[in-house]
Amino acid sequence: MTITRLNPDGLHKTPGYSHVTVVEAGRTAFLAGQCPLDATGALVGDGDVNAQVDQIVANALIALAAVNARPEQVVRSVIYVVSQDTTPLGGVWQRLLDSPLAAAFTTASTLLGVARLGFTGQLVELDLTVALGAYSPGTVEA
Repeated sequence: MTITRLNPDGLHKTPGYSHVTVVEAGRTAFLAGQCPLDATGALVGDGDVNAQVDQIVANALIALAAVNARPEQVVRSVIYVVSQDTTPLGGVWQRLLDSPLAAAFTTASTLLGVARLGFTGQLVELDLTVALGAYSPGTVEA
C-alpha cells in the first residue's frame, strides 16, 4: 500500500494537512466518530475542550490499534468543534498536531465549527478513514 499526499500548485498553503491524498490499497477502515467518552461511557472534560481532545486522541489510538493501523495510515480526517469562532477551532487543531495522533493530520483534513454534537457537554468529535495494509510512504509534495 502506498499513500501519496499532494498540495498542487495553484491551491493555498495549508497549516500541515494535504489537499489531496491518494491511496493504492485494497482495504479501508472507517472509524466511527471518536467522542470524549471514557471506557465506561462517561463524558471526559465537561467544559474543557483540551481534556476532550486528549480523550478522543486516546480513543482513536485504541480504534487504530484494533485494526493494526498507525496514525500515518489515516487518509481522511474530519474534526468537529462546537464553536462559531475560529480561535477554538485553531486551538483544537494545534492540540491534535501536538498529540501522539499528529501524523493523522498530514492527510486530507476538514475542520468544522458546529452548533451541537451528540452528547450533552460534548465539545469535539473526530472522524477518521484509514488505509489498511503494509504501509509505505509515497511522495509528499508541499
